[in-house]
Amino acid sequence: MKRRIVLLGPPASGKGTQAELVAHRFGMLHVSTGAILREERNRGTDLGKEAARWTSQGLLFPDALALDVVECYLDVHGWDAFILDGFPRTAGQARAFDARLSSREAMIDRVFSLCLPDEEIKRRVLDRITCTRCGATFSRGLDEVSDGDACRICGARLERRGDDTLAALERRLAQHRQLTDPVIDYYQQSVGVTVLDAMRTRDEIFSTLCELLEERSVV
Repeated sequence: MKRRIVLLGPPASGKGTQAELVAHRFGMLHVSTGAILREERNRGTDLGKEAARWTSQGLLFPDALALDVVECYLDVHGWDAFILDGFPRTAGQARAFDARLSSREAMIDRVFSLCLPDEEIKRRVLDRITCTRCGATFSRGLDEVSDGDACRICGARLERRGDDTLAALERRLAQHRQLTDPVIDYYQQSVGVTVLDAMRTRDEIFSTLCELLEERSVV
């Protein structure tokens, strides 16, 4: 059966980790706009430079940019089985993406939303450190790493993201509430949205996702 999943959630809610685990477990494509654009930035492409211009200010990508990135990626890797991480982030993106799915006689099968209190989001974001090459994230406190250390996955340099500041985070959270929350309302009216508590452990959340996907026979 075809599988097309959307995973929503605020910054630091664990979307990337859960999407990667689900993709591996069920043989799906993990589509992360952040990872795609990070690769473009590392390659020095015009798309990467444009993305960096927005992320450096803690701002969301314009709808057209995000939509084109995802569509081009799926055109190459396939539209049958994927989990979207970090997209769509606006109701406009969701409507436009549904239209492109419809033109392929396809649709979104399931939508999940990770829920996390603002104070916990701030704590996690201000404590995290990111690999400049592969994008892996670590916690300074939990993982005992510092700026300049080598990534445990690829060996590249770890550093704090330019938009991982309190001021930038406040802007991102405001944008999330204003622009991304309506995405939940949009999907609630079509396929429905399952809300998950992101304060639980990684394994607990993953176990719940697996149970829900298998229960609904999406996979």
